[in-house]
Amino acid sequence: MTKAESELFDSIVRAPFGAVGIRTANDLLSELVYLPARFEEKAPSDALNLQIHQQLLAYFDDAHFRFSLPLQPRGSEFQNRVWRAIAAIPCGSVLTYGEVARQIRSAPRAVGQACGANWYPLVIPCHRVTAATGLGGFSHHDDESGFHLGVKRWLLAHEGLTQYGT
Repeated sequence: MTKAESELFDSIVRAPFGAVGIRTANDLLSELVYLPARFEEKAPSDALNLQIHQQLLAYFDDAHFRFSLPLQPRGSEFQNRVWRAIAAIPCGSVLTYGEVARQIRSAPRAVGQACGANWYPLVIPCHRVTAATGLGGFSHHDDESGFHLGVKRWLLAHEGLTQYGT
């Protein structure tokens, strides 16, 4: 990791699958980013970043942990409808893109696009949305052996859903 890469984030927390980059603005969480293992931890420099670190670590320790973080408003009205539906999926469960689409009266592809545009992965658990035939994509990535689908597999396994592999 270069210093310039580290400076992209207010803090970075180590994760079992690599790391999570944290961005904040105006006392609100503005983005979480999945990062590969080459990113080193970057200590929180304020109370909000410390709170985010603690909550991420609590989730990595216990998949049933429920996040309570101040989120910067993001996304379109449609994206927010999708994200609310995703946030209602219980830990240890999944819905398909089609099932979420039926809930909100939309199309599976549009749901997938909104999942990929999620600014707050883990807090809004888009990893709990899968394809009807298997794992599906993740964060606009669909390379079966790629980093992002590896993160999705780890998260689902962490929540007890081992049928997707690790």
